[in-house]
Amino acid sequence: MKIADAVVLVTGANRGLGEAFARIALERGARKVYATARDAASVRLSGVVPLALDVTHPEDAAAVAQAAPDVQLVVNNAGIALAGGILQAQGVESLRRQFDTNVFGMLHMAQAFAPVLERNGGGAIVNMLSALSWINAPALSGYCVSKSAAWMLTNALRNELRAQGTQVVGVHAGFIDTDMAAGFGGPKTAPAVVVGQAFDAVEQGLEQVLADGPARHVHAGLAAGAYLQPAPLG
Repeated sequence: MKIADAVVLVTGANRGLGEAFARIALERGARKVYATARDAASVRLSGVVPLALDVTHPEDAAAVAQAAPDVQLVVNNAGIALAGGILQAQGVESLRRQFDTNVFGMLHMAQAFAPVLERNGGGAIVNMLSALSWINAPALSGYCVSKSAAWMLTNALRNELRAQGTQVVGVHAGFIDTDMAAGFGGPKTAPAVVVGQAFDAVEQGLEQVLADGPARHVHAGLAAGAYLQPAPLG
């Protein structure tokens, strides 16, 4: 499918990468862009349709699907990253919070919008994943676990939605130059670079994007049997 003249919905679109997804969708000629956030008033990008959405609540996802019945492309961008290991005192609660957004949030959106996409010709879902889907970094241990689960969820959704003609794209990247990664050192990829590759993949019918050097490095390490060892993100 083409981004031009498509109807796009982006989660977590009030800042950072989500705002870039919404802005670049408009720049590439999308007919309409729904920009969602917990607080719709926090969406300040001109030209979009702001909607309130907390992806951790399935009833919110269902309500947004009713409010946006013309959507053809869903971008699951909303995510959180909490520092620390899973054995720390708050490890279980931290992991649960990250799963609620990074995994179940994606699933809530897929469940709500699968029938919408089918009615609109199949469409596509873009899931924002990470190079950390495949390795574990101790400083972000719980986040890595959640992104690994989100990667496998993406594979499951792709298999289940293939019959209705819905494309599912998984986008892997290292640190992206947004406020979410502000506390981490090392090289960071510009949001526009990641978004451009994600939209190109949608238009080309691809299923996976390795958006930067860290993602390609870690992916290559899988074949070399290095996936159990921490890998550099720089």
